[in-house]
Amino acid sequence: MKLQQLRYIVEVVHHNLNVSSTAQGLFTSQPGISKQIKMLEDELGILIFARSGKHLTQVTPAGKEIIAIAGEILSKIDAIKAVAGEYTCPNKGSLCIATTYTQARYVLPKIIKSFIKHYPCVSLHMHQGSPVQIAQAVVKGDADFAITTEALHLYDDLIMLPCYHWNRGVVVRQDDPLAGKKNLTITELAAYPIVTYTLGFTGRATLDSAFKRAGLTPRIVFTATDADVIKTYVRLGLGVGIIANMAVNPQQDPDLVTVEAKEIFTCSTTKIGFRRSTFLRSYMYDFIQRFAPHLTRDRVDRALKLRSNEDIKAMFKNIKLPVR
Repeated sequence: MKLQQLRYIVEVVHHNLNVSSTAQGLFTSQPGISKQIKMLEDELGILIFARSGKHLTQVTPAGKEIIAIAGEILSKIDAIKAVAGEYTCPNKGSLCIATTYTQARYVLPKIIKSFIKHYPCVSLHMHQGSPVQIAQAVVKGDADFAITTEALHLYDDLIMLPCYHWNRGVVVRQDDPLAGKKNLTITELAAYPIVTYTLGFTGRATLDSAFKRAGLTPRIVFTATDADVIKTYVRLGLGVGIIANMAVNPQQDPDLVTVEAKEIFTCSTTKIGFRRSTFLRSYMYDFIQRFAPHLTRDRVDRALKLRSNEDIKAMFKNIKLPVR
């Protein structure tokens, strides 16, 4: 049994059982991968993949267990390399973050700037995507950290630490009748065409829940994943925008007015997550604390010892999180 064989079976699953795609991703040949998988199956005496002709069709029950263990082994190999790097070059390495546009555009720039200044030899990369894509990137090991708010059930296999609360506001043009409102009700809001986030992005579920509780149906006329795009269509008069308060800057958006909506929408919580098998380098602990100052190394280590995210949630129950 070779580590290369274990890597192949894990990567084949990540590429939806497409051996050609796997070969391209690993810069090797399709026949070579197929041969190594068959050799591993022959050695173990079982089939890891079911086949139809030359095509892999599904993972066998035994294969699911083997692939899960193989993934853990590969994670441990990465952890061993990280331990070595921590002792030989503590301030040198790489860090990959998977997050949404809102976090990348409005929250992370100052943090990343200070981090890079402090760790010039750490190569920092960012993946932007949907919550599903973010979760997959971290689970597959393509990213170290996930920073997200929406669809937290996708991250049950990760350690998820609460970072900050945020709310959304109603963004309108200065000439809009709502611009002077102080106490906007959800009934009033339901009468307007709404421009907001695509389902599954940046707390969109909270918006839908608020209208459902009130027995109302929002008149959503346009959705996007990008707050800047939403603001563009608000400026065109397409409707009122509902976006994260952090995405509106009075200096950059002087033509827009934010109407507070705390009484309409409940706050959301952004979290940072990583695989339990991840060996956290010193600079990784530092990044976490720069992003969320209450997440000290001691608290992160304590959270790592807990069994579930429910236990982690209970651990932070009495800790007041910042609001952005």
